[in-house]
Amino acid sequence: MFLESFRVTASGVGQSFILGAIGFFLIKCNLLGKEGLGGLSRLVMEVTLPLLIFCRLVANFSFSSFPDWWIYPVVSLLVTSLGLLVGLVLSGFLKGTLEKTQFVSLVTFQNSGFLPLVLIASVLPAAKADTMFIYLFLFLVAFNLVMFSVGVYFLTFSKGKKFDWWSLLNPPVVSTFIGLAAAAFGLNRFIPETVIKPLQMTGDCTLPLATFIVGGNLAAIHLGKLHLKPVILMAAAKLIILPLIGLILVCRFHPPGLLGLLVIMQLAMPPATNLSVLITQYKRQDVLVSEGIFYCHVLSIITIPVFLSLYFMMGMLQ
Repeated sequence: MFLESFRVTASGVGQSFILGAIGFFLIKCNLLGKEGLGGLSRLVMEVTLPLLIFCRLVANFSFSSFPDWWIYPVVSLLVTSLGLLVGLVLSGFLKGTLEKTQFVSLVTFQNSGFLPLVLIASVLPAAKADTMFIYLFLFLVAFNLVMFSVGVYFLTFSKGKKFDWWSLLNPPVVSTFIGLAAAAFGLNRFIPETVIKPLQMTGDCTLPLATFIVGGNLAAIHLGKLHLKPVILMAAAKLIILPLIGLILVCRFHPPGLLGLLVIMQLAMPPATNLSVLITQYKRQDVLVSEGIFYCHVLSIITIPVFLSLYFMMGMLQ
């Protein structure tokens, strides 16, 4: 049973990392430079991903069909809080304020959007994938709000910098609110197919492009001397301890199958590649961020299928 589940999930993860490898080699072979990668990231974050979220919501979401929609932002906050708690505990084994802060940030914030998007499309049948996409988008509302507020403040020590509240209204969050409003007031019934179809086609480009970006970001990372102890602690926290806690909690509380899968999937994800972008954007010294992102992504090729397989083997996805 485990081997069959592992084969299926490893195939899905393998598809994701093949797409990521394309982005990796596009950067390494200079077919896509830093400016091109930045432009591609903006295209996904500001155009294709918001359209994917909006189109999926207007097509598949209604408050009557998803009466428990509010659970997913709450679960997002709980997952982030759990990561923060584990990060704070294990940071006690490290020295240096900057190293500790970056370690905690890496453990707290996972690759919550891009990799799960492709995994959902690869592992689940179409009907369940459509529902899971809705859950993921609702999850990301709270995650993005925390990531681009508390995460930025914590990672960059921006105590003297006035926080830009408008940064919380990033395009994916705005498109989620618009999609929910359209569903609430029934406005989706008035959008003609000649309009929604090209928007859907553009949004569907998100899945491969997003994974190209993950691979490209990994290729753009400059690795220095390996900080062995913090990287081992981070890999243990992010790829073993957190998903293991997730499995224990799922066994204890028995959430609905797709919700449980979302929790395990998020807790098994490697650190967010956006952390590397934030370090560069705010011109902070990169002590641990690049190493943590790179090595955890490589190791997650094995750990993600293991924990997803354990979840499927438990027979909780009905």
